[in-house]
Amino acid sequence: MMSLLLILLSIRFILPCHGESGAEAILAKEGESVILDTGVKKTQQDRIRWYLNDIRIAQINGDPSKTCTDIQCNEGNENFRDRLKLDHQTGSLTIVNIRNTDAGDYQLKFYSSSSITEKTFSVSVHAVDPNKVSLSAKEGESVILDTGVEKAQQDRIRWYFNDIRIAQINGDPSKTCTDVQCNEGNENFRDRLKLDHQTGSLTIVNIRNTDAGDYQLKFYSSSSISEKTFSVSVHGVPAPYNMEKSVKEGESFTLDPSARINPNDMMTWFFNNTFIAKITLPANKICTEDQCKEKFGDRLEVDHQTGSLTITKAKTTDSGLYEVKISSRSNRQRRSISSMKSFNVNVIGSSSVLVAGICVAFLLVSALIGVIYYQYRRVIGKNLYAVVNPNNFQKTNASV
Repeated sequence: MMSLLLILLSIRFILPCHGESGAEAILAKEGESVILDTGVKKTQQDRIRWYLNDIRIAQINGDPSKTCTDIQCNEGNENFRDRLKLDHQTGSLTIVNIRNTDAGDYQLKFYSSSSITEKTFSVSVHAVDPNKVSLSAKEGESVILDTGVEKAQQDRIRWYFNDIRIAQINGDPSKTCTDVQCNEGNENFRDRLKLDHQTGSLTIVNIRNTDAGDYQLKFYSSSSISEKTFSVSVHGVPAPYNMEKSVKEGESFTLDPSARINPNDMMTWFFNNTFIAKITLPANKICTEDQCKEKFGDRLEVDHQTGSLTITKAKTTDSGLYEVKISSRSNRQRRSISSMKSFNVNVIGSSSVLVAGICVAFLLVSALIGVIYYQYRRVIGKNLYAVVNPNNFQKTNASV
């Protein structure tokens, strides 16, 4: 009996219980978007089901009519209210504007043709101080410290960086200042601060490592004084992303920023500084300006998941600089952090290809004529030598 008990205890320690191992822990702040990534790419016949605390909240089946999220899966279950987004390529689940009530164990069940895979995500959500916002930026980006209010003419706003006044807006326009205008000798930002006179929001352009720290906002209205702190961290970035691309006229080409669009992200494409496309979830905007429509027509296509831009039936006039601005925003923190990527595109016209072909053919023919001429001269030289020196020529041939 004692032996049997020891065996059972051994099995208990060797085999983990459900939820004790293999669970991926995720910590999120209220208001953020959280992605529960399956880590796979599903096929059309694969089925995926998501559960929160054993209640089904989302599924993808081969039959599109059976794909659902939240209340569509379970009538009366309105915990998320359109805050769940499914990726139909991977089955990953995104929780938008996450709340404390969304904390718990999310179970993934992946049914393929050959196996069933299960995975658990243990999600914890903690509250944030509404008067303190944390922002992280890369060197060179522009960062907006958003007051979140609309100021009246008589309202006063002051911005401090590590307790040093760097900007202010008063009712008197002559007392509005930024950086060195507020404090003589303080040139840390050197014209890199921009004030929004409607909201009092402060934009830091081309942010640097030395700009990291606490930014304090003091808002003086006619009835109250409010304060807010923005804790900004800045980290370095690799060399600027700049890709060279050459294509032939008439071909299609794709410019891939190697990114993934999250629910609160926005990508804006420019061609030679002219707007051509904007990608946001769930809607896209392509070629709204007359100049753009005249140039590209309906030859632009965008991928709303990766932000890639495809130009079909390329023309030589499509050559130039393509830039994409990637902006990440948070509904609760109202932040805006941007990065830029650029592509230099050269479209080679058919006439250029023809000229290049003619040049190559000319070189080949010239080389061939040179070889023939060389052989001809060699034969003529031998015959001439035989006529002038017949004895020596015979001796030479005999020795050979």
